[in-house]
Amino acid sequence: MPASPAPVLSRRREVGEASARSLLTTVLGEYVLPRRQPVWTAVLLRALGLLDVAEKSARQALARSAAEGWLSPTRHGRRVRWELTSPGQTLLSDGASRIYSFGRGERHWDGRWLLVLVSIPDSKRDLRHRLRTRLAWAGFGALSAGVWVSPDPARETEARQILAGLGLADGAMSFLGGYGSVGTQGSVARQAWDLDAVSGRYQEFTDSFAGLRPASGADFLIAQTRLVHAWRRFPFLDPQLPADLLPEQWPGITAARLFHSRHVEWQKGAQRHWDTLLADPEAPPTAGNPPPA
Repeated sequence: MPASPAPVLSRRREVGEASARSLLTTVLGEYVLPRRQPVWTAVLLRALGLLDVAEKSARQALARSAAEGWLSPTRHGRRVRWELTSPGQTLLSDGASRIYSFGRGERHWDGRWLLVLVSIPDSKRDLRHRLRTRLAWAGFGALSAGVWVSPDPARETEARQILAGLGLADGAMSFLGGYGSVGTQGSVARQAWDLDAVSGRYQEFTDSFAGLRPASGADFLIAQTRLVHAWRRFPFLDPQLPADLLPEQWPGITAARLFHSRHVEWQKGAQRHWDTLLADPEAPPTAGNPPPA
């Protein structure tokens, strides 16, 4: 077979609904990546089945992940084992690092802004979309067409890498400096980011998981996977602004504490049930609707 292309991490899947493909990504990052071992198809189908993903959708998600270069299948008779490719491991590791560290600690701000100017013609809408999603993932907000801003000057290196990767570095410019005397800095934050929408998403997250108490092994795996899957969206949605630029009683603080405490609390039970799936991939399901291997 021809070599698979290098995988591309779709940020649309980070903020989208719980599709089979996005849930597979969460399962791979939470359970497969830490072990660095191949996994039978039946294990992945059973895990996704616990999350209410039907067999056809789960198999399509596996095939698409392989086609994009995330996974490499190895056939053993009529059975198949899946292994993360080297680029897939890198992408998931980078994502996991950001997801699991997101919301920890308070941002200290020296008052400087990073401004990035880059112009893309209307005829290249796909390129514009790719730039928007990647800069948003890096914490930038759009003040207007072609004008991107961040209160974190250290993001300049990441912005330069993004622009270079898209072939836009030569025509772009960046500036570092403090805010002037016209208007207020709070207006910059409100214009560049939809903080009301982000606040609402944080409240939904807290409402969904604050009262959840898994009881069985399968329940722990379901709860942990959905917890991580929901939290995956926030590094894209929330630029992690310093406290000086946030509304009072920002719900992201409560949500972050909840995520990190629940992730630790549920991890042992979830990983133990994953080990159960690995030990007996042909066993009948205990929840959801997973199909046979």
